[in-house]
Amino acid sequence: MPQNSAPAGAPAFLRVHRPSTVDLIATELRNAVYSGGLPVGSPLREVEISRQLGVSRSPLREAAQRLVQEGLLTAIPGQGLRVATVSEDRLPDLFEARIAIETHAARILIRNNDAGALTKVTAAFDQLVEAVKGTDARTIGDADLDFHFALVEAAGNGRLTRYMSTLVVETRLASFSSKDGYVVRREITPSHRAIMAALEAGDADAAAAAIAEHLTEATARMTGELAEQGIKVETVAEVPEPGAVYELGPIDQNP
Repeated sequence: MPQNSAPAGAPAFLRVHRPSTVDLIATELRNAVYSGGLPVGSPLREVEISRQLGVSRSPLREAAQRLVQEGLLTAIPGQGLRVATVSEDRLPDLFEARIAIETHAARILIRNNDAGALTKVTAAFDQLVEAVKGTDARTIGDADLDFHFALVEAAGNGRLTRYMSTLVVETRLASFSSKDGYVVRREITPSHRAIMAALEAGDADAAAAAIAEHLTEATARMTGELAEQGIKVETVAEVPEPGAVYELGPIDQNP
């Protein structure tokens, strides 16, 4: 029997399925939102996007509704769907959710004592260290979010990883939504290093505390609280590329 097949007569929910067309479209839309290819506040142009992806409008609409449920698209009466804007008043809830997910993932990672999984987190951290040596905002921002995602993924809990996938895109949307444009912190913070040190030492409480401190500080920076307190941090802003055009797909419906 093939390794991934279900026993004869097994319930449908046990059978392995390929990603559906709707799954593939939803992934493309998330990637486009994450990259800024679909800018904050921009309308979802069904005809144009379905042409780019090579799909009909029916599965596109179904996929788009998934992103509405995830908070990445917003339905506006009389105007259709638009890419969501994450306002400053939503940031505390967003980062509190990340604290809950990331601290729990860190505890699982340490409990599992999986050296291979920790190695992947270390590699992501090393990439972040290299990224902040440069001045490209997107490279730094990607490396930072990759590090946090790697931490959650390393826990090996599929549900936490799926939740984190949405939170990562929403965090990027929050950065895009800032009145100052896409701005990231260009430095490895003490809390960054404290997270890694605690993970390597197998200290779950210290890891959770460092993650909470780090994300609370990130919230304060993005809401302007750090600036109001006179705390200066080194940042770098993205310079938009004039005339840049982003196209989605086409998707491969027969992987």
